[in-house]
Amino acid sequence: MRYPLIFIFCFSIAYSQPEVPLLKAWANDFTNTLTSDELDNLNARLKTFEDSTSNQLVMLMISTLDDYPIEYYSHETATKNKIGTEEHNNGALLFIAKDDRKLRIEVGYGLEGTLPDALASSIIRNVIVPHFKKSDYFAGISEGIDAIISAIAGEYTAERDDSDDKGSSVISTILMIIFGLVMFLLRGRRRGRGGFIYLGGLGGGFRGGSSGGFGGFSGGGGSFGGGGSSGSW
Repeated sequence: MRYPLIFIFCFSIAYSQPEVPLLKAWANDFTNTLTSDELDNLNARLKTFEDSTSNQLVMLMISTLDDYPIEYYSHETATKNKIGTEEHNNGALLFIAKDDRKLRIEVGYGLEGTLPDALASSIIRNVIVPHFKKSDYFAGISEGIDAIISAIAGEYTAERDDSDDKGSSVISTILMIIFGLVMFLLRGRRRGRGGFIYLGGLGGGFRGGSSGGFGGFSGGGGSFGGGGSSGSW
């Protein structure tokens, strides 16, 4: 599902944003859910994928967003870490907020043709979520990564689900209404109290951290425009 960048900017102003980490590996787990061997396995595969294709796929799992919108946080994470190359914008982020039971695949500009929103949604619903419902996080992440890589290579296909587009349209309309109300409240509070007031304070974005034994990761300057899809379990 795609969101206009203006929403990302306005929500960042209206809400206290959880910390966005500077990633140091391809696979990053700040929940201590995955073992070191599992993280090494994921990192080795993701590094090999980048080395052989120049496409950069990154995984991040944190505990909670404390109600901050997942679409905005994942976009900010991908943008801050410059996932993908500047020349091709060929980056993707598999983001999981474990305690919130939410996840998202964020897709860079250059991969939107091979990994469109509908295909990302299919991978979430049909590949990742069934494992997450059984608390088998490694299997869900591992098979999700394989499916994303296959999609980028043109080897993963799924029937288009028109209900996804209809749902996206409804949610976008709702967000536009909420956005208007938020801006109205902000203006009212600003006039009434003589200063800017944040609407709600959030706790820390992540606690602890681990990325296995891999280092040397760095983004290449890739850009993101809100492409991708979100899901829950």
